[in-house]
Amino acid sequence: MDLQHPYYAYMFGFLQADGHLARGTGLKGRPTVEINVRDIAVLHAFQHLTPYNSSITERVRATNFSEEHHSAIWTLCDQEARATLNGLGLPYGRKSRKITPPRAEFSRRDYLRGVIDADGSVGHTGRGLPFVSLTTVSAAVGAYLCRYAKAVTGSARQIGRNARDGNYNVVCTKEAAVQLAGHLYYPDCLSLTRKQTAATALASWERPADMPVRSPGRRWKAWEDRALPAHDDAETAAAELGRSEASCSVRLWRLKTGKVRRPEGGPAGT
Repeated sequence: MDLQHPYYAYMFGFLQADGHLARGTGLKGRPTVEINVRDIAVLHAFQHLTPYNSSITERVRATNFSEEHHSAIWTLCDQEARATLNGLGLPYGRKSRKITPPRAEFSRRDYLRGVIDADGSVGHTGRGLPFVSLTTVSAAVGAYLCRYAKAVTGSARQIGRNARDGNYNVVCTKEAAVQLAGHLYYPDCLSLTRKQTAATALASWERPADMPVRSPGRRWKAWEDRALPAHDDAETAAAELGRSEASCSVRLWRLKTGKVRRPEGGPAGT
């Protein structure tokens, strides 16, 4: 399983995000992937890529979202295959928080496309704005996508846990989404057909003439985070720091509530 090969890199990303590696008893462990039957074609691609016997089955069951959820399951029962996947970075059992980008050299955009196909979304918002998003509980994978997206699009993304469910949500919108989708979903790549179609549709988006371009945010520096609580007043701090009162008010609240870690002591202006 050479992860520098685009198909295997995609497959591994998909397995990390949406697969399960069971240890079992003795030599009976197995990796499995269960997805909506509409995407069964990608499981057939995995079966074709894998030089071991495997099976694809279907089932219909009740879930939290549907009374009759029709899914397809790919099962691979081979000790060598299991050991290979585990060695590359697919943990046994519950894995979501533990997964990281591969330990070996790998095709980066194909790996990330696999992760997004499994746990992400591509399309248009209700307002018609293009977006590419990923929901993950892995800090390593979320941070890696942020760094990669910035390298491709020049648009910085911050990663932080959602307070409601503890997940990380990474979202690119507008021009950044168009660029990232076009980069990840290139012609004839291995992907879910519906997401490839959605990614291709983003390419035709153009910013409306009356939609202003937002300038990049100004990062808070450590000395500013020390000066702000010293004032303990957004209005007076805004004048000294050259920031808006609203910006200082929000930052001060985040520092007081622990949403942002306070910097260690040091002289202001450093």
